[in-house]
Amino acid sequence: MRSFVLTVFKGDLSSMGMRVAGLCVWAGWGLVSAMGAEHPDPLPVKDSQATTQAEMKPYQERIEHARAKIPMVPIPGGTFRMGSSPAESNRQADEGPQHQVTVAPFWMGKYEITWDAYEVWMSDTDILKRKVLGLKPNQRDKLADKYQLTQPTEPYTDMSFGMGKRRFPAICMTQHAARVFCQWLSAKTGRYYRLPSEAEWEYACRAGTQTAYHFGDEPDRLGDFAWYYDNSDEKYHKVGGKKPNPWGLFDMHGNVAEWVLDQYLPNGYRQHAAKDPLVIPLTLYPRIVRGGSWDDDSPVLRSAARVGSTEEWKEQDPQLPQSIWYHTDALHVGFRIVRPLREPTAEEKNTKWSKSEPLQKDE
Repeated sequence: MRSFVLTVFKGDLSSMGMRVAGLCVWAGWGLVSAMGAEHPDPLPVKDSQATTQAEMKPYQERIEHARAKIPMVPIPGGTFRMGSSPAESNRQADEGPQHQVTVAPFWMGKYEITWDAYEVWMSDTDILKRKVLGLKPNQRDKLADKYQLTQPTEPYTDMSFGMGKRRFPAICMTQHAARVFCQWLSAKTGRYYRLPSEAEWEYACRAGTQTAYHFGDEPDRLGDFAWYYDNSDEKYHKVGGKKPNPWGLFDMHGNVAEWVLDQYLPNGYRQHAAKDPLVIPLTLYPRIVRGGSWDDDSPVLRSAARVGSTEEWKEQDPQLPQSIWYHTDALHVGFRIVRPLREPTAEEKNTKWSKSEPLQKDE
């Protein structure tokens, strides 16, 4: 990463209160809270329901009491060769060994999550709208509020750092923050969302290809598909401004690097199961981002390239202890979401998809 100088607010941070996460588990279509109350029916959204892969269609997820929408694209299940060939140009050792992986069908965000959607959660704008309009919270609102009220802590500066908000990708969040956003969105909509696994991400990025990029092996056409160091003018850009991959996903190469669920291990592929693998994170660093960014050179944007998070991403965070919600120096990091066709059981979530250590709490 190249250096990026930023100015932060140095005023009194004592007004940032304690943040406490709510407790809930998913069970089937219904979200069951610690109180045992069943989740109401999902928020009605055209084409959002399917029981088989053949029934899956694109749809636009709504955020109640807000204008933001999140377009979702169906990704068929299948088997692919994960990692890069030893012959691939700029290949790194952590991209191997190549191995066969099978992933189940899922929907994936057509774009990276934008500030339009992220700030509804981050700044409670839907709650403020309810109050202004005198609307009583419905049951979905009540379940979602526990992931929203009092969390995350207020940022000490504009976390876009002047690069733009509307239709621009949200950045600078920790993996923990991205995970909690997904929990909030799940409660808010009645549909289960999470970050993709590293295997799901690469499978979706490749979209049936085995080349270095989803459009071929040579980076000479990269500018048609991606914002990266050579063409970004040292900033991110609005989502969807370049050509999509063969499955209709935009910015899988470049713009912002994207969080996945996995721990980064140089030899992590040796731990992979043959179906729906996940390296459960057991330490805070490093965790994986994929796809490269506006601040990266072309090799980092390859479909197989892997990058691990570091403590340097918090270097300029003035808070003590440092925030569990923000990476002040990760202006290149964002995320997109997935929704599996088959929602995992509560046990599968607790032991795999939602498992992350150490426990993150505000102090």
